[in-house]
Amino acid sequence: MRTLVTLLIIFSSISMKAQTNIESLQKEIDETVWAQFKTAFETIDSEALNSVYADEVLRVTPSDIDTQNSFKIKNTERFKLLKEKGAAIRLDFWFESRHTNSDTSYEVGFFKITTRIDEETSSHYGQFHIVLKKINSVWKITQDWDTTHINGHEIGQKEFERNGQNKIY
Repeated sequence: MRTLVTLLIIFSSISMKAQTNIESLQKEIDETVWAQFKTAFETIDSEALNSVYADEVLRVTPSDIDTQNSFKIKNTERFKLLKEKGAAIRLDFWFESRHTNSDTSYEVGFFKITTRIDEETSSHYGQFHIVLKKINSVWKITQDWDTTHINGHEIGQKEFERNGQNKIY
């Protein structure tokens, strides 16, 4: 019986240490990727936004698959147009699930982008699936997939607000 208790204590200790390490890695990702991503979006800074991505990225949207990083050029063009229009942007997102090890993280969540141009405000919602890799000791987005529909249903305020106790960034 004593051996069983000792083994349970050892396994519990190992499990808690692994969980703490994962939480530490996710906090590092939050600080080095997601904070920069959110700030870049809200300041309409395409250079800062593009810098959180790796040199080679698989970008998937409902309309196409981009393996040539043309989305980075589109980010620059879109942000230039938004700046010219005097837009203000707010990006909110939360994670439904995050699976992280020492050099890779797979993160799924929902986003809300609110844009104000002049006196008109619009909100767009979606779901994202992101793969991050640690490249030369720096976390970078290597795969970015998002959609505005799930099972033929448009994602809206209701889906975004179902986050429960998850932290909104």
